[in-house]
Amino acid sequence: MLLFYLSLIIFTGLIFGKVAKYLHLPNVTGYIIGGLIIGPILGLFNIKIIPENVLDEVGIISQIALGFIAFSIGTEFKISYFKRVGKLPIVIAILESFFAIIAVLVVLLIIGVDPQFALVLSSIAAATAPAATIMVIKQYKAKGDVTENLLSVVALDDATAIIFFGLFVAVARGFDSETVNVYTFLKPFLEIFASLTLGFISGIIITFLLRWYTGRGNRTNVVIAMIFLVSSITVIMKKVVPDFEVSALLACMMMGSIFTNTTKEENVGTVMGLVDRITPPIFLMFFVISGIELNLQVLTTVGIIGVVYIVFRVVGKVSGAYLGAAICKAPSKVKKYLGFGLIPQAGVAIGLTIVADSIVPQYAPQIKAVVLSATLIYELVGPLMTRASLKAAGEIESIK
Repeated sequence: MLLFYLSLIIFTGLIFGKVAKYLHLPNVTGYIIGGLIIGPILGLFNIKIIPENVLDEVGIISQIALGFIAFSIGTEFKISYFKRVGKLPIVIAILESFFAIIAVLVVLLIIGVDPQFALVLSSIAAATAPAATIMVIKQYKAKGDVTENLLSVVALDDATAIIFFGLFVAVARGFDSETVNVYTFLKPFLEIFASLTLGFISGIIITFLLRWYTGRGNRTNVVIAMIFLVSSITVIMKKVVPDFEVSALLACMMMGSIFTNTTKEENVGTVMGLVDRITPPIFLMFFVISGIELNLQVLTTVGIIGVVYIVFRVVGKVSGAYLGAAICKAPSKVKKYLGFGLIPQAGVAIGLTIVADSIVPQYAPQIKAVVLSATLIYELVGPLMTRASLKAAGEIESIK
């Protein structure tokens, strides 16, 4: 029966992707809306198209999709590119993450939210989901300064989000003097180091294998196998050391980066061309499943705290990106429009809510409700904002 439900998910994506095209919307928006309709919307009428146990089984598709997305982003990290653009993406990534946290934190404290709760919730605001942004860029074949820097910023964002989350959570733990120690502050840096080390080693391996295997089929198999391997290692490490999070996203990004910097450009193009042929159904299922898993009922529980999080996270992202671009004297259109491509939020943020359970368990249900509500809104609005910003920047020639 699993194959039947997978086919249903794919057909849902195909139908609503076509509807989105007719309405001049990004495909990813159509996929998510399709998932919403066959999932939570029909669920309001007690119609269950996709059973819960099936959703548990297809969860692996999300891991696979994020692995391919991270690997693809990593291949954009050419040393020659960073020599050309300098510190711009790094500065923007740091400031947009930091300002998102500060904007939410300050307003939460002003309205009287408990400081420990405010610190933990606002620290999750830094996270940005790259998948929807990348899909919009690919669909409309966007090119230019905003697109180029946006790709780098969403890739770096995972690292900056983890660092800031760890630091702000350490401050929150300071309210309980028995739990704070040096390891609390070092943990996010150790996790990032472990993720990048895994990615570095995997990058060396995949580079060697792709030089050895020159056939198109074999090269495709190598990329799939390595992404599966890296993702599975992070899962295994999580089970062995539950309190230590090795990021599959960071590891796959680093793997892609090592590969692109140690391989001839034409060979990188060939391999990525093969990857682009196998990923469309994976990405389609990923976004439809994301829509199915969204919970409409949480919208009724978030209250003013949820509104503050949803609005001021965007304010922080946009203003932080603008300031970072201004400091680095970036082109005017980068200052104006890049921040609006950083709105989507999903996997990493939801994962951080799980970590938050052990820090402020008394607030865990409220934090999850806020972040899930934000995910629902950001995943629907985010792709539209990304497309609008790239269009305004003149980096999408036409929208059909």
